[in-house]
Amino acid sequence: MPNNKTIDLLGDKAEYLLNHQSKTINKDSLHLPGPDFVDRIWTGSDRNPQVLRNLQGLYNKGRLAGTGYLSILPVDQGIEHSGGASFAKNPIYFDPENIIKLAIEGGCNAVATTFGGLGFMSRNYAHKIPFIVKVNHNEFLTYPNKFDQIMFASIKASWNLGAAAIGATIYFGSDESSRQIQEVSKAFEMAHEMGMATILWCYLRNPAFKTKEKDFHVSADLTGQANHLGVTIEADIIKQKLPENNGGYLALNTKESAYGKNDSRIYSELTSDHPIDLCRYQVANCYMGRAGLINSGGASSGASDMAEAVTTAVINKRAGGMGLISGRKSFQRPMKEGIGILNAIQDVYLDKDVTVA
Repeated sequence: MPNNKTIDLLGDKAEYLLNHQSKTINKDSLHLPGPDFVDRIWTGSDRNPQVLRNLQGLYNKGRLAGTGYLSILPVDQGIEHSGGASFAKNPIYFDPENIIKLAIEGGCNAVATTFGGLGFMSRNYAHKIPFIVKVNHNEFLTYPNKFDQIMFASIKASWNLGAAAIGATIYFGSDESSRQIQEVSKAFEMAHEMGMATILWCYLRNPAFKTKEKDFHVSADLTGQANHLGVTIEADIIKQKLPENNGGYLALNTKESAYGKNDSRIYSELTSDHPIDLCRYQVANCYMGRAGLINSGGASSGASDMAEAVTTAVINKRAGGMGLISGRKSFQRPMKEGIGILNAIQDVYLDKDVTVA
C-alpha cells in the first residue's frame, strides 16, 4: 500500500488514481525508468560517451539517485513569467544562489537555470549539483506582449561553465515554430557534440487551440504530437504539461477548416478519459518512453500546492513517466515548506507501491 501521506494528499482521488489499471497502451510496451536506464536505452544510440556520462549524472543525484526518476527545480520563471511576478512572494529567490540551495536541500537531481545564473554560480556549485541551462526564452517585455522563444545563451559557453545539459522551449503550433524548431535542432546537435544532454520544454501555443469550451493547449492528442516532434530533434528528455483533456484535433477539424491528420483509434483505443491514460499517450509519443517524460508542476495555487504536486507525480509515474519539474510551487513559499513539497513529490517515485498502471 502507498504511504499514508500520499493517500491523504490524494484525498477522494486516491482510489481512482492508485488503483487504476490501464486498458489502453499496455505498460509492457513501454521503456520504463529504472537504475539501468542509460545502459538499457542510451548506449545503443548515437549519443557520445560524454552525453551518457552527463545523463547518468542527472540520474545519480539527489534523493532519487539510482532510481531512473528525476526531480528537477527550474528557475527560468524570472524571464518567462517576469522576475517580480515570480519572486515577489519570496524575494530571497531573486538571488539565484538561494534557488540552488533549495534544489540541493530539497534533494533534487538537477537545477534548471538561466545562463546568467550559471555564470554567477557555476564555480561554486557545478560540482555539487548538475546544471541545466535554459538557452532560449520568451523575453516578455515587448509591448504589447508577444510569445516567441529566442536564443539567449551560447552553447559553447554553457559547456565551458560546466553545464550537464541544456534546455530549450519550442512553441509548437505558433507562427514562429518553424524557426524555433530549426534553431533548437541546431542547438541540440551542438550540445550533443560537446557532451551535454538535451531537454525540451515542449509547449503548444496558438490562439485557435483555446475555444469557448476547452483549452486544447493541454489536450493529450496535441501535446502528444508535440512530444513526437520533440524527440525527433533529439531531445533526450521531454518536459510537457500534464494533459487535462483530449480531442484537440477533433475540435480544430471543422467544416470551415481541416487540421492535421487523425485516427479515431487515438480516442477509442489509445486513450480514455482517465488522466493516467491521457498522460500515457504523451509517454507513447516519446518513443514509448525511450526519451523520458517529465511533467510540469504548474503555477502555485497556495494551500493546495502539495496535494496538486503529489497528484501530478502519481499520474506521471503510473503513466510510465520519468518525473516532475516543479518550481513555483516550491520557491513561492518559505524554503522549509518548499523542501517539503519537493520531498513529497520524490516520495511518490521512491514508493514501490505506487506502480505503473
